[in-house]
Amino acid sequence: MTEKNIVELWEQYEKTNQPALKEKLIMEYAPLVKYVAGRLNIYLGQNVEYEDLISYGIFGLIDAIDKFDIKKGVKFETYASLRIRGAILDSIRKLDWIPRSLRQKHKEIEKIYAELEAELGRAPTDEELAKKMGLEVKETREILKKINLISLISLEEYVEQNSEFSVESSSKSSEQPENYLEKQELKRILKEYIEKLPEREQKVLFFYYFEDLTLKEISAIMGVSESRISQLHTKAITRLRSKLGKYKNILFEL
Repeated sequence: MTEKNIVELWEQYEKTNQPALKEKLIMEYAPLVKYVAGRLNIYLGQNVEYEDLISYGIFGLIDAIDKFDIKKGVKFETYASLRIRGAILDSIRKLDWIPRSLRQKHKEIEKIYAELEAELGRAPTDEELAKKMGLEVKETREILKKINLISLISLEEYVEQNSEFSVESSSKSSEQPENYLEKQELKRILKEYIEKLPEREQKVLFFYYFEDLTLKEISAIMGVSESRISQLHTKAITRLRSKLGKYKNILFEL
């Protein structure tokens, strides 16, 4: 469908609110749901089926279509992406998977990563991390896998706090100079930290945050399983969060 046809479809739907036109809009933007679900899937590993994420996201798309105001000049894809992502994350949160003990373990691992890096002058291996924690390597890797859920909740909290602001901001022609400079400085710091990570973790972050690729796409490029990409992502994010402190949510702005 051409851009002109899409605009006409929106105008007709706003005037008539016909279910048939709404269905056409849902079909037109369904690929956006798949894209957002594919991006979020990196946080979930094997915990949730991709098809379930798409199902959750469809509700967000429908909500976006119902609430979208074409007169505001905001691009629908930008607005809908936030609604879709919010719907998926809200559904995940309702499953209440995150026990307090896992949250505590997440904080402990962040602290241990920082201590080991200070001692070794480099990123610690899984074996070194396991030894410091007094666990078997297999147990440590299993914890890292589960910690993806903590990263997901962090992202969910960030979206809840900033989604409306982000949508409104996208309609502005310019950004405040001081905000722009701060963001650029934070990105510079983030880039510096990323360059100190092991090469494979660097690649995962680059493909995910800078190239906007999905878990499946990164897996195909790097030639390893999706679960392995998810694990590498978790390790990289854990290392970075231990360094970025109050600026850790910049990871979700890129």
